[in-house]
Amino acid sequence: MPDTLHLIVDPAALDSPLSRAAIDRAAAILRSGGTVAFPTETVYGLGANALDPEAVAKIFAAKQRPSWDPLIVHIADLSMLDQVASGISENARRLMNVFWPGPLTLLLPRARGIQDIVTAGRPLVGVRMPEHPVALALIRAAGVPLAAPSANTFGRTSPTLASHVAEDLDGRIDAILDGGETTHGLESTVVDACVDPCILYRPGVITLEQLRAVCTDAVAFKETPRTRATAPEALPSPGVGLRHYAPRARLVLVGNSDEAQYTEFRAAAQEANIQGTRLGLMLADSFQLAAAGIDATLYRWGHWGDPEELAQRLFAGLRFLDKAGVEMILCPLPAAEGVGIAIRDRLEKAARTS
Repeated sequence: MPDTLHLIVDPAALDSPLSRAAIDRAAAILRSGGTVAFPTETVYGLGANALDPEAVAKIFAAKQRPSWDPLIVHIADLSMLDQVASGISENARRLMNVFWPGPLTLLLPRARGIQDIVTAGRPLVGVRMPEHPVALALIRAAGVPLAAPSANTFGRTSPTLASHVAEDLDGRIDAILDGGETTHGLESTVVDACVDPCILYRPGVITLEQLRAVCTDAVAFKETPRTRATAPEALPSPGVGLRHYAPRARLVLVGNSDEAQYTEFRAAAQEANIQGTRLGLMLADSFQLAAAGIDATLYRWGHWGDPEELAQRLFAGLRFLDKAGVEMILCPLPAAEGVGIAIRDRLEKAARTS
């Protein structure tokens, strides 16, 4: 494959000649069966025409993604939904009305035009309508729904900047559409809306409490050791039971709460220094004193009381510390509430050894 084309687009000026030319070029690549990384409000996605199995296969090849891992399909409007899904439930309609466009993926019965390669042979397909202006403009210009997982090597930390995409996929994909930093920084919430009650499989910035305001009895899927031992192709949804989002450095998480968490964080950092480990710290503001005198590379994560900021900066921090060459990353876990649940989900999967 020739060098990856880097295209610049301004989300605040989509009608400018530069932005229009970039989107038109990217759309033409997609219509011709190519692959384009593009920004969404969650993370950067790697897109290809969801109705073209040969184009979709290029996503799997570029990411080194196993065929058992299904893809999420992105649409620009409800008229495009008929090409992707059928038999839409009332629960799904209600969730669409409230959360689309936005960071919510719904598992829906797949339409005939969606081939096995997209869903890994499953009867349901993940669908979402992004709210990012560049993503919507690109899908509309291409005129086809886009299959688009995160634009990174399989299992690694998701990209929130175009430069992150290039670190993993430069020379492996046709183009990167650079629209700046993503808004939320975590992948979309994934919900099976074909069952009643709805099942939340992957937490995100749309929380279980928000889902229950629409579908009262919605429940969260509970992973178990048995789930993690299940063959990946038998798992019920993307993002379940897998080591994922992982930096190259060993990730060590500090749980507990309040003073105990602070004390454990400092003790773990001191022990790493004693062992001579090249240490990186995901340093929220409340833990600055715990890092005093510690020899470590610091990433200023954000305000501990602002989970949305922590979520938006999470993957960028893990990539920053990886690039700095640390051997171990020490990271405190936020409280298991609201968006903190999604942050913990990503960190716990990233810290798994298998």
